Amino acid sequence: MQTQHKSAQKPSIRPENPNFSSGPCSKRPGWSLEVLNDATLGRSHRSKLGKAKLAEAIELSKEVLQVPRDYRLGIVPASDTGAVEMAMWTMLGQRGVDVLAWESFGKGWVTDAVKQLKLQDINTYEADYGQIPDLSLVDCDRDIVFTWNGTTSGVKVPDGDWIKDNRQGLTICDATSAVFAMEIPWQKIDVLTYSWQKVMGGEGAHGVIVLSPRAVERLESYTPDRPFTKDFSVN
Repeated sequence: MQTQHKSAQKPSIRPENPNFSSGPCSKRPGWSLEVLNDATLGRSHRSKLGKAKLAEAIELSKEVLQVPRDYRLGIVPASDTGAVEMAMWTMLGQRGVDVLAWESFGKGWVTDAVKQLKLQDINTYEADYGQIPDLSLVDCDRDIVFTWNGTTSGVKVPDGDWIKDNRQGLTICDATSAVFAMEIPWQKIDVLTYSWQKVMGGEGAHGVIVLSPRAVERLESYTPDRPFTKDFSVN
């Protein structure tokens, strides 16, 4: 395990509303209980109404986030954690992996890769809270797992310039504390995950996963030799 880091500057601009945490956050401006008038409470997600709501959420999410047309967006169980682990369990292992961590959730992905998946060819780059690993050490011809903005430390990557456009590996990005609040350079991202309870202030049961064509190709061409639950099956 390698611990490489560099100092980051403290932001000079702070949010007007500081109520942000690892759990449910403030609702958007103008939110009221009236938005729940047509909520699908007590209805199955398999119902006609439930399916229509999910389809609407998917299309609106892609529109607001300006997700490329050839990317796919899906709503999955188990919040952002489920979305990240779904990607790791189904995609990692075909090539070497670099995992970056500088706060508790990123460290959780390190634990998954090292102790749960027990990947053989893995580099881990960790930094203390308030700092970020040296991104120049990352090999973009390997798969990369990282958080865009650390939920529990507030430290974010400066941009996506450190990721090559002609990379051979996949980039798997936990963006649950960045999406809808920070610009995402989609050409640098192959898998992006988030959950509604962060920036959007929604409930936390569901996760969202966005897949590039390269990520879809990995799913269709690579079958790892490991068990995973049927909820996480992509076939």
